[in-house]
Formats: sequence, C-alpha cells, structure tokens
Amino acid sequence: MARKPFTPEEVRRIVERHKEPAVFHNMTDDWPALGWTAQHLSLCLEKKPVRFRIGKRKADKTPLFETQCEYVEATLGEFLAWTSHQAGLSVGPFSDYPLSDYWAYADYKYIAKLFQHKESMFEEVVWSDFGYPGRDGAASTLWVGTEGANTPCHLDTYGFNLVLQVEGRKRWHLFSPDDTSCLYPTRIPYEESSIFSQVNVLQPDLDRFPAFSRARAHVVTLQPGQVLFVPRHWWHYVESLDPITVSINSWIELDGVASHDENMQYLSLALQACMRKRSEMEEEDSQQEGQHGHRALKRDSTGGIKTSYTKKEERKASSFIPPFGPHLVPVPRVGHGQALKDPTLKDTSLSRDHNPQCAPVSDPQSWTSEEGGHDGCGELRKRQEAAVLSEGPHKEGIPQASLSTTDLLECLVHPSVITLVSQLLLDRQRELSGS
Repeated sequence: MARKPFTPEEVRRIVERHKEPAVFHNMTDDWPALGWTAQHLSLCLEKKPVRFRIGKRKADKTPLFETQCEYVEATLGEFLAWTSHQAGLSVGPFSDYPLSDYWAYADYKYIAKLFQHKESMFEEVVWSDFGYPGRDGAASTLWVGTEGANTPCHLDTYGFNLVLQVEGRKRWHLFSPDDTSCLYPTRIPYEESSIFSQVNVLQPDLDRFPAFSRARAHVVTLQPGQVLFVPRHWWHYVESLDPITVSINSWIELDGVASHDENMQYLSLALQACMRKRSEMEEEDSQQEGQHGHRALKRDSTGGIKTSYTKKEERKASSFIPPFGPHLVPVPRVGHGQALKDPTLKDTSLSRDHNPQCAPVSDPQSWTSEEGGHDGCGELRKRQEAAVLSEGPHKEGIPQASLSTTDLLECLVHPSVITLVSQLLLDRQRELSGS
C-alpha cells in the first residue's frame, strides 16, 4: 500500500480543528471507489431503478429548489444512453426531456440502500484513512449527474462534510457562516437538516438581495481523486461541469457539537417581529459609537456586541495551523464579481484579499435604519410578496414591523414551534382523556 501524505490521526486533527474549506490530494489513490464511474455503477446496479431530479436549464435570478423540479425513475443504463445520444438505445423516461434543455441529478442516494445486495462494495470507500475507523460506504451517499446539475445554495445543520470526486468535475461556491445574513436564509422549502438561501449565487438579484454583494465566496473546482473538506455550517452551492459527474460524500458529526435545537438559531427569522428588542440594540450601538466609530458592530448569537477582546480570545484559542502544501490546499476566497465574470479561472489564480465582515448570524434578516438608509449587510430586503401582515396599532417610539406570508410560514415550520405545538396538543389530549 502506497504511503499517504497524512496519517489518519493527522487528517482527523485537521478536519476537527480547521475552520475553512480545504482540498486533500493524494489521499485516495488506492481506493477501489475511484473506479465507481457511472458506467461501472450501471453494471453493478443492472436494472435497479434510481430516482433522478430533472431541472430545466435556465438563466434567471431565482434558485431552482428541489420542490420546483420534476422527478423520474430510471436505470443508470438509460441515463447513460440519454447522455450519450446513441441511436437505438432505450432512454426510458428521459425521452421526455431533451438533454439540451434539461439536466438530471441522482442526488443524495444512500449507498447502504442502493447497494444492499452488494455489501462488499461498502469497503471500497475507505474513510478510515481520514481518521474514522470503520467508516465506509455504508455511511456515505452517492451523487450522479449531468453537466449543469446543481444543488441550491444551502447549509447543513449537522457536522462537517467530506466529498470524494470520482468522475468529472464539480465547482463549489462556499460561504462562511459569517456571511449568513448576506445570504438571506429561508426555511421554504422546508427540510429538517438544511437551510436554503434565497439567492441565486451565480446570478444574484441585487435589487432584492443587496447585502449579498458583501458575501465572499470560496471557489474550487473539485477534480477526480480529490477530497473536499466542508466545515460545519458553511454554505455551499455545487454544480457539475462535465457531461457526467460522480461524487461520494459522508457527513461526520463532531463530538460536543451543539444540539439540533441550538442549530436553529440560524432560523430566528421571527426576530423581525421583535422591534422593541431591536430598538434597544440600536440604542446600545449609539452609545458605543464614540469608542467604535460609525462602523457596524458585530454581535454574537445572543445579540451581545462582540468586542476586540472576544476576537483576541478566539484567535488565541484557535492556534491550530493547518499543514498546507501540495497535499492539502486551502480553497481560495474570491471577490463576488470575479467569480462570476470568469468561472473558468484556475483555483490557484483566485484572489485571497480580505473581505468586510457581514452582519451577525443571529439576525438572518436585515433591518432599515431610522434614517431609511442602509446598515452594511443589514439592509432590509425588498418585499415582493403581495400579502403583508401588520403587528397592530403603531405605538409612539416603537418602530412598526411587517411580516410577509413567507415570514409567517418560516415561523410555522420552525422546529421549536412544531415541538411546542405538539406538546400543547398532547397536553390537551391528556386533559380530555382525564375528564
């Protein structure tokens, strides 16, 4: 067995301490899973159908969420016939979707379920090389798609992500958790473990989402054999670049990580109705102006102002220095405009200039200032929904909030709200049963 550039213990230390995305090279050269091309997988699965998500190739400024796609059940053989344009081969349900107009994506397929008839294949994915003994294909998912197949920008609420590229190339646009409020989080469509961005990061509508101009993407094109490390809570948009792409990934929980309920701080969209609290914060900010100037002050997840002391302590606690080199390469950060103007730029040529920080994660939706101006990443997005709900009569000295129907829905699907309502219903049922 060829010697790896890092031992399993060294890799585990990197992925559990490093806080930014990076790419591992030369760690999977001896993995049998590198032979999992779409053609090979088709032979392994034979006639077993796979569910594909079908998306319309389009050029507008709105993301294409999963709920807006069509779905078909087809074999990988039919998928390959469709992508190759070979006459005489059955393309099955793909016959209704011209390849020039549509892309297809068999995404998020649990390998343990897909290959339950060939469990020996699980051992061909060797995550133990990354410091997690016993972790293999059974704890991984498979992704097979065409050029243009993509996953809308989102963050995952659980641990970090390791992604092996097997066939073709994929481009990843990643955003730090510090950019959360610039990405306009939404719980529509609802998915328990993912939070989506309302922004099409490749063609953003800056009239609706002006704060996105301050978000800074880390961009990388993942090549076959490379493994991308995606830290916990990093936003990512992923798109296939080649006619056929195959990827394998595994989400890994971290010891001592916050619970799912705590992760829901990202979903605190109901803060829009709490204008009194906002008024108190603005008053506190104004008292701090003499010390901090006129720049926007960052806050922590509890709403308190972050001080320079806190930042120094964070830097001191984060003393880990990743062993960057030919076998571990950081994903470069680029200016928003640069990433869009020339998507074919080589990763090594991308700028890593410093970027201004955005508003706090705890305020995922932005607010207008009393003067009607803008507050950095805290600019209030332009409402386009027709229905608007008012909080009631306006009280002097307290700004009046408005809630759109989307805001209301996002509150209703918040896991904490669902838990509370369920508890109330159970309590009511007990009362009725006891009477």
